[in-house]
Amino acid sequence: MKWPVIVVPKLNVTGMALFPVILVNHEAVKGNQVVINHEKIHLVQQAELLVLPFYVLYFINYVINLVRYRKHNLAYLHISFEREAYAHEADLTYLSKRNWYSWCRYL
Repeated sequence: MKWPVIVVPKLNVTGMALFPVILVNHEAVKGNQVVINHEKIHLVQQAELLVLPFYVLYFINYVINLVRYRKHNLAYLHISFEREAYAHEADLTYLSKRNWYSWCRYL
């Protein structure tokens, strides 16, 4: 599926998936296939959870990780959705072979 990519210059991160679009902080990032693929993985995760539950689970997972690791970066990197996206961001064919709810393997 083709997802719109929108440049938001004041975005504090390189990329962000906000269903149904990908936001990036610079025009050059639109050509970065790894970043775009990472965000596409998040869009698929959001779609399979009907969007809102994704954000609720993402937040809960982050808070649990923050208590566990006591550092923002570690908490973020251990969110199951992020673990799946980072593990497969360089595989540009991943979404074509991905099973539903694959992020559950990273809980």
